[in-house]
Amino acid sequence: MDAIRVLLVDDSMTFLKAATTFLNGLAGVDVVGNAPSAAEGLAQVSVLRPDLVLVDVAMPGMTGLQLVSLIKKATNAPKAVVVTLFNSEVYRSGAMAAGADGFIAKACFV
Repeated sequence: MDAIRVLLVDDSMTFLKAATTFLNGLAGVDVVGNAPSAAEGLAQVSVLRPDLVLVDVAMPGMTGLQLVSLIKKATNAPKAVVVTLFNSEVYRSGAMAAGADGFIAKACFV
């Protein structure tokens, strides 16, 4: 079985490094790229063609929810999961309205 190809999009370099290290240590997972902004993430989706995009909500410029909405409009869109510090129903419902396939609070990792 092929590894799940993951793209990480988050403006925290600390989170990107930690998540990359963690995910690459899992069998069947391959982090194919990371982006420090939603705009860069959008560009990388079309080039890298990941199976899964993990997206932060709050980033400068375009938000993660806007990115998810744009990603999900594409044919053969990857799965998109919002991973954020903001564990509230407002952000959860916003993620689902944008088309996210899931929502995870970063506090779950602590």
